Amino acid sequence: MPTPAELVQLHTDLDQEELGHIQRLLGSWSMLADLAFSDLLLVVPVSPSHRRSGEGLEMVVVGQVRPNNRPTLVGQDLVGETVGEGEWGLTGAALRHGRIEHGGFLHSVLGETIPVENVPVRFGGKVVAVLLRMSSVPLRGATSMFEQTYLHVYERLAAMVAESAFPFPGEDVGTEEAPRVVDGVVVVDAEGRVEFASPNAINAFHRMGVYAPPEHRRLTELGVEESAVEWALATGRPVVEEVERRPDVIVLVHCIPLLSHGLVTGAMILLRDVTDVRRLDRLLLSKDAAIREVHHRVKNNLQTISSLLSLQARRVDVGAGREALREAERRVRSIALVHEILSRDPGDQVPFAEIVASLVQMAADSIVSSQKVEITVSGDPGDVSAAVATPLAVTVAELLQNAVEHAFVPPGPTGGDGTGGDGTGGDGTGGGAGGTTGHVVVTLANQGDELRVEVRDDGCGLPPGFDIERTTSLGLSIVRDLVVSQLEGSIVMEGVPASEGRGTRAVIRVPTRRLRS
Repeated sequence: MPTPAELVQLHTDLDQEELGHIQRLLGSWSMLADLAFSDLLLVVPVSPSHRRSGEGLEMVVVGQVRPNNRPTLVGQDLVGETVGEGEWGLTGAALRHGRIEHGGFLHSVLGETIPVENVPVRFGGKVVAVLLRMSSVPLRGATSMFEQTYLHVYERLAAMVAESAFPFPGEDVGTEEAPRVVDGVVVVDAEGRVEFASPNAINAFHRMGVYAPPEHRRLTELGVEESAVEWALATGRPVVEEVERRPDVIVLVHCIPLLSHGLVTGAMILLRDVTDVRRLDRLLLSKDAAIREVHHRVKNNLQTISSLLSLQARRVDVGAGREALREAERRVRSIALVHEILSRDPGDQVPFAEIVASLVQMAADSIVSSQKVEITVSGDPGDVSAAVATPLAVTVAELLQNAVEHAFVPPGPTGGDGTGGDGTGGDGTGGGAGGTTGHVVVTLANQGDELRVEVRDDGCGLPPGFDIERTTSLGLSIVRDLVVSQLEGSIVMEGVPASEGRGTRAVIRVPTRRLRS
């Protein structure tokens, strides 16, 4: 089903400002439906170039809303329906003449004629749509004071729609927290004195500690902050404000000025008790802060361990013991990077590209040979969960370190022994030969059903018969076990053929269901 904006663009030649006015009306008209106890339709005229017959006025229904406080009269979905002026003559008259038209409409299901009001929607002096009110409750037929007040406020707002005064330009509408008519309605006059307060509004006053009858009094006389009302009456613009009364009682106030021919004649105030919502918000903020603090402390502890390992490595003689301590220190730092990002951003999702950037810098800083190595990154896998980010960060760090340490070491007695990484050996024709610059490329991609990470170098390549499933290298064993066991993914490590430039390529695939775990 096309959206209202798509229907307007499909059937009319309205510009973006006119479309924006229609969208603002659709964002706030649930309030009109509740005030009128009515089903509402929004109809726009079809442009001549888009008409089916080419002659006569045609209209298309671009919006439909039902009241929250009355049973609906229009059970079927009419959005997208195109009708002619012969079928809805009063709607056509409202479009042509720009005035509110009243009449009857034969309801196909009820088998009776129901009252219909056609309100022209004017913007910038032009009628761009018609608002149809269809209800079994006529405007002049309300019996209770409650219904009379609601319908009278609807009439005032409908007149503002016809005058291009409602909806208000630039107003943000349609948020989940916005007060609704059923939450509580207060009507004040041009001086801010209360003329009417619905039962739910009275309940809201009671929760704020106000028990005096509000009629004929200003909110300040009741002990309630009324800056929102004052501003709305003074400027003719709507105001949304939170009012806090008594310990932990918060009421959201939406003040809508009522205008007639440009003059403010009063205002309607919608009240909603958001105390529980704000309490939950504060609990969530407190929880997020606590989680961030935990990650911050874990990061600090890991960095302390990393520093201790580094200090210990310096005190150990050159050899396998020192190398083992340095590798352990690097792995701890890789994990600390994940917790550092989690300590800054709330939630359990982390941008993995940001982690990779830090891993690349860490690998670049560890290069001690005279061979120049350039590391580049392309692609963005998006956000991943912390449960995935930690093992994947260690995996990428190992592959990067393996590449910068071993991929560009010429084969011989001091290189290619398979003790540290990819077991570089081969024929020595890669980027490590002859003092040329070596290249390591990290490619990241989210392919919908899986996350793909590729680390490729143009170095000396893999020794004959290399198999990551049977490797004795501690680093590659860690990589294999993390990918298969923790990430439930797969890893392939292979030599790059000479036709593609030689070197080594490691490809990791992680199913996206793990990214959200």
